[in-house]
Amino acid sequence: MRLTATAIILSSRAHGEHGAVVRALTGDDGVQAGYVRGGRSRALRPVLQPANIIIGEWRARTDSQLPALTAELVRSRAPLHGEPLPAAALEWLTALTAAALPEAHPYPWLYQALSGVLDAIDAAPAARGWAAPLARYELLLLSELGFGLDLGRCVATGAQADIGYVSPRSGGAVSRAAAAGYEDRLLPLPAFLAAGGAADWPDIFAGLAITGRFLARSILLDRQAETLAARERLIDRLHRAVA
Repeated sequence: MRLTATAIILSSRAHGEHGAVVRALTGDDGVQAGYVRGGRSRALRPVLQPANIIIGEWRARTDSQLPALTAELVRSRAPLHGEPLPAAALEWLTALTAAALPEAHPYPWLYQALSGVLDAIDAAPAARGWAAPLARYELLLLSELGFGLDLGRCVATGAQADIGYVSPRSGGAVSRAAAAGYEDRLLPLPAFLAAGGAADWPDIFAGLAITGRFLARSILLDRQAETLAARERLIDRLHRAVA
């Protein structure tokens, strides 16, 4: 096995005395794991930070062997790790992607979307420019893994107009007319989540409430409590930043 590709670092954990096992997302070959010799060294630790862009070369003699990985840094996001809010966003996005995606399955749309959100964070650390795209990345990830929400038409009436809510049980959209009298049992659906575009903070938090519920229920589950804790830290910091 030999693969050379541009990739986004998702995680790096110590292995042995000096090495590291790294997982990275490529555009055409999905998540790839590899062992980096000397990955815990002073020279390589900054290269292997989550959210960095590398050119990676994976080599293995057999398909069952963990490949050896060499990594050349293309783009460092080290300065963002020193700022609490952007750092929390990078931690969550990379942890979510690492936990959710199986290895070696191509997800080109997710690769492009994650690259776009990370670039937005790089360009505007204050969060106004990237919080809504982050919520839409979560929505796309749900869809790519087979848990997409049906936001195009009302599950009760089939209507495509005046959609205002999501059922917390089915993930289906509900029109305002069909929701009358049951609003407190439903999740408000902000327009940007389904259609894109700009969003104010109440809408952003409403969108994050929807995606967070279905990520926890369908993908991360109880065994990924540590990953969900990263999301909780991000949401808390977003609330404090807005306040």
